[in-house]
Amino acid sequence: MKRYEQYFKVINSIGSEILSKESRVIETVAKAMAVALKNQKQLFLFGCGHSHILVEEAFYRAGGLVPVTPIFDTALMLHDGAVKSSHLEKMEEYGGWVIGRINIKKDDMIFIFSNSGINGCPIEIASQARERGAKVVAISSREYVNQEKSRHSSGKYLIDYADYVIDTHVPHGDALVKINNHRIAPGSTISGALIWNMLISQLSEEEEKLGIEAEYFVSGNIEGGAELNQRYLQKYRTKISSF
Repeated sequence: MKRYEQYFKVINSIGSEILSKESRVIETVAKAMAVALKNQKQLFLFGCGHSHILVEEAFYRAGGLVPVTPIFDTALMLHDGAVKSSHLEKMEEYGGWVIGRINIKKDDMIFIFSNSGINGCPIEIASQARERGAKVVAISSREYVNQEKSRHSSGKYLIDYADYVIDTHVPHGDALVKINNHRIAPGSTISGALIWNMLISQLSEEEEKLGIEAEYFVSGNIEGGAELNQRYLQKYRTKISSF
């Protein structure tokens, strides 16, 4: 088997695991999202380093949910220094500083993407968000628990502060294709994007049940797309600063 075929086979297997083992929690979280939106609550998104890619995946894109609030911090993104980003994501103090600037309230929801779930920054954000009464959704691999130590002073993992955990089913170490004594080709970005888009797909069904208007962007690269999206931008511009 060619190595690209190996990767494809493992990714397909991970997708099948998510479908068979995470369907119940995906449906539960989608229902909670629908209730939150009906009650005018906010849906926040956070990720460090490469997990930041998943926040961008969820925000302001064709077919994407309109009312989501990304938590962007340039110091935690790779373009502002990859080594610096990796260092800061381990620091719970920095997580405290980030969440201190965010107006997250009771019954809001925050989705935290962290495949390892061991770093101090996202764990601290989950901890403080939960203290404020927000619902925490962790998108993380359970394989890291009991294999790696938490980098948070509490000794706890991201999943310990979550109201809902969706397992990425990505193996310890992330990379999927075996080469001699190591692995290459990570899977967490594909797994995380799959989970998020499964969530918003099911959310649309839950919104119909509650009689909520479905608000999803269309592509700006099709005729009339930008004009259709403009009403959403006008509606949420003052609430979602990243627009």
